[in-house]
Amino acid sequence: MLKTPKVFSDCKINTFLSYNQKNLFQNLQIFPKFASGNAQRRLRHFIMDKLSIITVVYNSEKYIRATIESVLAQTYPCIEYIIIDGQSSDGTMDIVREYADRISTIISEPDRGLYDAMNKGLSHSTGQYVLYLNSGDLLSSSNIITEVFNSADTASDVIYGDTDITDSHGNIIHSRRHRPPERLTAQSYKRGMLVCHQSFIARRSLCQPYDLQYRYAADFDWCLKVLEKSEHISNSHKVISLFMEGGQTRRTIVPGLKERYRIMCSHYGSIRATFWNLILGIKFGWWMIWHRWF
Repeated sequence: MLKTPKVFSDCKINTFLSYNQKNLFQNLQIFPKFASGNAQRRLRHFIMDKLSIITVVYNSEKYIRATIESVLAQTYPCIEYIIIDGQSSDGTMDIVREYADRISTIISEPDRGLYDAMNKGLSHSTGQYVLYLNSGDLLSSSNIITEVFNSADTASDVIYGDTDITDSHGNIIHSRRHRPPERLTAQSYKRGMLVCHQSFIARRSLCQPYDLQYRYAADFDWCLKVLEKSEHISNSHKVISLFMEGGQTRRTIVPGLKERYRIMCSHYGSIRATFWNLILGIKFGWWMIWHRWF
């Protein structure tokens, strides 16, 4: 296991605030849920929440560099970056080590699969918020995290946005099939995973480990559980991440859909889950034909 010292310190109150500004800050800290949206957004100028971005990788020397650089290029100053490697046998770790002095935590050791590695990342995170951005995924721009947090209230439990699909060279092909709703709730996921985890920023205190009984759709279950506990959910109205088409998602789509059905049954009941899965199956079939996705 290789760990590097944390290079991002906890974000603190601006020491040059005026007396009135400090009073405002203290009142908003004590009573954040009673403050207006505008007042909460003003608080963003005084203190910044730390965001833990977690990248899970295994034998991905072709794509890991772009993912790392999209995180390190962010203008938002309070980012804790964590990389969990499954003891890659290619050149992945050689690339990761090139950026070691700018990465908060690096762990390279065997794991029990993708979601076990994501759980490791969560257990090492210390930020107020968590975002998963795995190898091959990119943040949409260097300013996106700053823009997302500036648009959200400090009381937000979840901040979400859209995702664009790219080819292996990072070129945008099309928008994601599922589009985020104007108002996201746990009930929204009856219509599918409308927000993928790459564009789903969650308050860490609400996050529990991924359920390892699911091999393909544990992220669907994880997001649902977070949403069920969330009181304040903010729509950023922005494309937060870029997701590379192909690979594991295409190869595992059928077993993944079967797991999603089981998850929906556990959250919504078997009758509603069956109804919504029939609707989703018809829509997905038409989408595959339209985009020649076969």
